[in-house]
Amino acid sequence: MQALPLTQSGIQQRGLVSSSEYTFKLVQVCLPEPSKLVVMCDKRKRQCVCLCQVYKSCLDGLLPNYQAFYRICSRLTKHQSTLLSGQDKQLLVALAGMDVSVPHVAVVSLAVCCRALKLCKVPAAVLHAFDDIRLKPASQVVLGLPEHILAAHAQPSPNPVQLQMTTPFPVTLPECALPADFKKQHGLLAKPHKHLVHRAVLAQHMGEFKSFSTSPFQLNRKGIAHSSRTWQNSEKHVYLFLGYCHHYQQVSQPTLQLFLSSPLIAQFVSFHIAAGHSQLYIRNFLSCAKCVLRWWQSKPGGNHPSFVEGLEWLQTLGLQVADQLPRPSKDPKGLADIGKWMCAADLVHTIHGAEQQSQAQMQQQGVTVETSRDMHDAALAAMIFSHLPPVRLSCIRSLVGPAYLGPCLHPDCKEPSCEGNRLSIMSESPLLMRISLPHHKNARKWGKAVIELNVPSDLAQLLHTYLGAPRKALLEHHLLIGDACPYVFMDMHGRGFVAAAVLTLYWQKWLVSRGGVPMNPSMCRQVFVDERQSDSATAGPSNQGAAMVMGHSVKQWDKWYDMQYHPRLAQNAVDGMQSWRAAMLQSHTLAAPDLTLSTALHCGHVLVSDSEESQYQSCCSDSDSDIDIELD
Repeated sequence: MQALPLTQSGIQQRGLVSSSEYTFKLVQVCLPEPSKLVVMCDKRKRQCVCLCQVYKSCLDGLLPNYQAFYRICSRLTKHQSTLLSGQDKQLLVALAGMDVSVPHVAVVSLAVCCRALKLCKVPAAVLHAFDDIRLKPASQVVLGLPEHILAAHAQPSPNPVQLQMTTPFPVTLPECALPADFKKQHGLLAKPHKHLVHRAVLAQHMGEFKSFSTSPFQLNRKGIAHSSRTWQNSEKHVYLFLGYCHHYQQVSQPTLQLFLSSPLIAQFVSFHIAAGHSQLYIRNFLSCAKCVLRWWQSKPGGNHPSFVEGLEWLQTLGLQVADQLPRPSKDPKGLADIGKWMCAADLVHTIHGAEQQSQAQMQQQGVTVETSRDMHDAALAAMIFSHLPPVRLSCIRSLVGPAYLGPCLHPDCKEPSCEGNRLSIMSESPLLMRISLPHHKNARKWGKAVIELNVPSDLAQLLHTYLGAPRKALLEHHLLIGDACPYVFMDMHGRGFVAAAVLTLYWQKWLVSRGGVPMNPSMCRQVFVDERQSDSATAGPSNQGAAMVMGHSVKQWDKWYDMQYHPRLAQNAVDGMQSWRAAMLQSHTLAAPDLTLSTALHCGHVLVSDSEESQYQSCCSDSDSDIDIELD
């Protein structure tokens, strides 16, 4: 951070400007983009008392973390502010580059200012600007605040120049070939473009869109509020689309206004198809695009007819994508050929061997980091498969241990008395452990019904052993989190499996080390259902009870998890037809009368006669002369 030579009138050398009460100094800070700081020094106290930060490229406000910083400071001071006047105001506006006529000034203590900076996680370069102030604890900090930043709530982002969708809408998808510089990680969250996420306009758009999507009561929004998981997926699709526009369509300032361009959306869908992405992935993006359009629709001036047409266009595009890009059919044999499938017996045998080996090593070598990690992995695998019907992985990842006494860690939980997905020890002798899962995928549909189950004795003994000295050894080894990690299972760094992808990679690596294949842990549900629904299924749990533990119903087995449902039913029907045919032949032999055939000379038709009766029935002759003849 160094002073810049300035050329404005009244500015002295070394970047200093004097006014009636303050001395201003302009400095340059190296941040994600060039920024400048205006430091105000009180002449009487001869100490630095002000820091005003403005980005050169921002016209609509500051970065979100600085907005939060200013709001925290203004809230702590109860929005009490005074106005700079005269030469002080003119110099501050000129040096800071503010585009407002009258900037406000709030006076706060140094402790409040430093605390706000840390809470907002501003770059270290800004914290260094307070080095001189930290040496004088009694000093005050004067913050130069633009007028719209001091508002109690964020103002709505300015409407685009033309709040309507680009028309006419494309009637077909453009042809697209993958470019030579194709990169799988092209979103704004990738390292080369990550700084664009913090642009003021985009950050403000995303903040308003998140509030619109996740607010519990938003009556101008269609449907219920997004959960935290749904919002993460929507945010991912938004950044991928904006990253595509920035990297491949040369859009320098990506914002949510790009969703108003139907040609860009059509080109992005073609890009997905060329990259070989699934139809489910593309349809999820189109659903996200519809949510963005509804957000634009809710803003002032968003009643243009093009929005209604755009929503219908996106709906039609999604239906045709689903029709032209059907889901590839999967079967156990095909997955086994590519190394993505293990039968239930092999998987149970692999996990059982890991349990026995971890317990034997613990007895022989004692509690070490290696033996503790082996027991952790065995307990994790036993929870995913073998002892219990395959519980959803999200429930296993969020499972907290008996020692955790804090609040529920689920991001969407609003119940003050909720303890979250928990593993509890009900009694030590005899050992009884219980799993309580209030947060599962269908909790809302089931009226917040909790999945509760007592852990089988073998699994309970394994978990009880792991939760003792082995888990403590792992926590002491991973100093990053220490014993504060609340979750039962943790990754190689001592952190919980908060992200699903981390658990998937961890499981695949462990399964390959045990002689298995890199099968996704979610496939364990298909493996279990495939065995339970097969003709050679062994005695086991009831289908309805197992489906309840898995967090769905038996109907979902046939629709999603039983990959041999249709071929098995078809083959069973063909096999059953043979016994049906034999039964039909046997019943005909026992009950059918003795029929003979005879022909009449005058009639071209066949007359059927019963040998036991002498009466005949006739049909009409083909000749006109016999049309009125009847034979009794």
